[in-house]
Amino acid sequence: MSVLVTGGAGYIGAHVVRLLQQSGRDVVVVDDLSTGSADRVGGAPLVRLDVAAPPSVGVLTETMVSHGVTDVIHFAARKSVPESVQRPTWYAAQNVGGLTNLLDAMRAADVDRVVFSSSAAVYGSPQGAQIAETGPTEPVNPYGWTKLVGEWLIRDAGTAWGLRGVALRYFNVAGAGWPDLGDPAVANLVTMVLERLADGRPPMVFGDDYPTPDGTCVRDFIHVMDLAEAHIAALACLDTHPWAVLNVGTGHGASVLDVVHGLMTASGIVVEPEMAPRRQGDPAVVVADPAAITETLGWRAQRTLDQILPDAWSAWQHQHQPVG
Repeated sequence: MSVLVTGGAGYIGAHVVRLLQQSGRDVVVVDDLSTGSADRVGGAPLVRLDVAAPPSVGVLTETMVSHGVTDVIHFAARKSVPESVQRPTWYAAQNVGGLTNLLDAMRAADVDRVVFSSSAAVYGSPQGAQIAETGPTEPVNPYGWTKLVGEWLIRDAGTAWGLRGVALRYFNVAGAGWPDLGDPAVANLVTMVLERLADGRPPMVFGDDYPTPDGTCVRDFIHVMDLAEAHIAALACLDTHPWAVLNVGTGHGASVLDVVHGLMTASGIVVEPEMAPRRQGDPAVVVADPAAITETLGWRAQRTLDQILPDAWSAWQHQHQPVG
């Protein structure tokens, strides 16, 4: 009765692994450690494996059988939008190919329950104040397409052989549940601002002429602990929901300048932001409609930006404190 977590040594995966362990569940982690760290899995068995490599099907099958796996949470994937634009075929091989290998192994091991890490990137450049799951899915980059194809594969496997799945479409994840599990990648707004503040450099703001209250983009920021708790709730709902696609967000937006000023308050470091031209493809407002996940899972976000940003700063300090 254990849970297999692919990518469980990474930022979000490690939070889910720790919550599962605290709830008493047995966990086994599969991770290639390209972006994760073995010291984040809390003593769980760790199989170092690239799930996109052809031999992984046999290793995954054996791992599931030997550990008595009944449920899978699939995080293992590449997630850099610019990299996906530069290497579209590699992204397809990594993200879609990795999921294909996992699904083949699940079928061979007779495991029929999966929670899939999807993304709001499947919506592309949405219009309107809030995005519902019924809205158009028109990804504008290869990364977004790989997530949408992943959803289709899981749905179709359900039709073909009875796989039960939940796809969670994340919005902007930040913060940390524990200081040692902070986001190690400088690849999103919060960590990019933190890096520049810590170095005494001005945070970069791309575009200040959007049709928003302060002219900067507005996004839905969700605490990583809320997101991790959504995965636990999604596992429980697989008993009654054979297939569901759900947004994971707060339903409330914060602007880029809100985040920059909030991180200055949390860190005590004040540096005047530097305004730069808009980046191509950045929509003005991207905010989740979370009604479906509340109705389906009984889940709703509990933490606000006022907790996300200080937690992110505390984790940043923990990761970058001098050694010795």
